[in-house]
Amino acid sequence: MQPLAIEVRDLGVRFRRNRRGRRNLKDLFGGSSRRSRPGEFWALRGVTFSVTPGESIGVVGRNGQGKSTLLKLVAGVLLADEGSVDVNGGVAPLIEITGGFVGDLTVRENVRLTAGLHGMSKAEVNRRFDDIIDFAEIGDFVDTPYKHLSNGMKVRLAFSVVSQLDEPILLVDEVLAVGDRAFRAKCYKRIDELLAEGRTLFFVSHNEKDLRRFCTRGLYLDRGGLVLDGPIGDVLDRYNADYNSAS
Repeated sequence: MQPLAIEVRDLGVRFRRNRRGRRNLKDLFGGSSRRSRPGEFWALRGVTFSVTPGESIGVVGRNGQGKSTLLKLVAGVLLADEGSVDVNGGVAPLIEITGGFVGDLTVRENVRLTAGLHGMSKAEVNRRFDDIIDFAEIGDFVDTPYKHLSNGMKVRLAFSVVSQLDEPILLVDEVLAVGDRAFRAKCYKRIDELLAEGRTLFFVSHNEKDLRRFCTRGLYLDRGGLVLDGPIGDVLDRYNADYNSAS
């Protein structure tokens, strides 16, 4: 039996509403209970689902309902307070896409640094360097400090680096909402290529057209809980109906 790509069981994570309410060491190391303390709220709770290799999952819901939090838990950026997240294989995270780049380093230095931090060997970076720069369309700026690039160039470079990773699971959080039309078309084509290779896609977006294009299955989150898990068309129809009735 083929192992699951992602398995989430009774997942819960809670946050403080302000800095004064931040957890202390007693909370973190054995002093916390499952009950919420004053100033805390559950961003996600009781969420259970699994993803098989090669599936394309779209996560929908209004702002503040736990979508990006879920993606960060799958990526390992956040840790759960309840339940578990098991990921079988590495992830290529297109989350907060320009994070991790260093302003004073050149484009060349940042590519080598960022790709290396994502687990790419020096030989792999050398082999793929020209492809990364060509995709980002910033060859004339390869020895320019990163901080001098335009926002559009920074996004193109970050997408180009992460999309070159060989990890089996691709995590995408609204990255296709940025950049000009020509760049978005390149992103679409690249994601199509990755899906054709059998990669698993976990995709958070408000763009219904993108969700229907890339995803076959959807997860609808509301108030930190999983409302519906099913075919992407059914999930979007339910989400839209709920949204319109609440408006």
